[in-house]
Amino acid sequence: MTGRVEAVCVSGSDLLPLPGKRPSTTGIRKRPVGGRVAVLDETLDGDRQVNRKHHGGEGQAVYAYAAEDAAWWATDLGRDLPAGSFGENLRTTGLDLTGAVLGSRWAVGSALLEVTAPRIPCANFARFWDVPDLVKRFTAHGASGAYLRVLQTGDVGAGDAVEVVHVPDHGVTTGLLFRALTTQRSRLVEVEPALDVVPHKDRDKLTRRIAALVG
Repeated sequence: MTGRVEAVCVSGSDLLPLPGKRPSTTGIRKRPVGGRVAVLDETLDGDRQVNRKHHGGEGQAVYAYAAEDAAWWATDLGRDLPAGSFGENLRTTGLDLTGAVLGSRWAVGSALLEVTAPRIPCANFARFWDVPDLVKRFTAHGASGAYLRVLQTGDVGAGDAVEVVHVPDHGVTTGLLFRALTTQRSRLVEVEPALDVVPHKDRDKLTRRIAALVG
């Protein structure tokens, strides 16, 4: 399977202010950048994640969102949603990110990335779009995009092919994990075969929740 990178986006130093909130800024506002962008161990060069408890780092170094899913939202909301509008680092085309199997590996530019988890929407996302019920709507729709782990550093750029070079056979997708974490929590037991792929910071919590479900 092969897709393509439409745009590479980073926050830069111009962070979005959050008056009256802590932290007082967010890196959710990304903008496309030209040329080649270095893929570092836990981020893209020039990108910032302010709240590292929930964003960025190991297992969430890069966030991808599909152009096809962005087009659905643009129609639903009646507004343009250019690359970076979802806080994504990679705007992709030609790939089903909701159906992406956790642990799938993508060769992009000279980097190698691994699908690890869906993105769970937060209140800052709703504030960024100025859509008060966005978290509810985003959860209901379920096209979450995909977080990616960096297995091999390198560089990426708009126009790069995204070659899916490995797909595990357990069948646990980002869409399944998203539902298990939001609206269908009894399905969390189905995620167990992919626990060794999710971000390290989430593994113990998910393991305990699965244990509680199975008694």
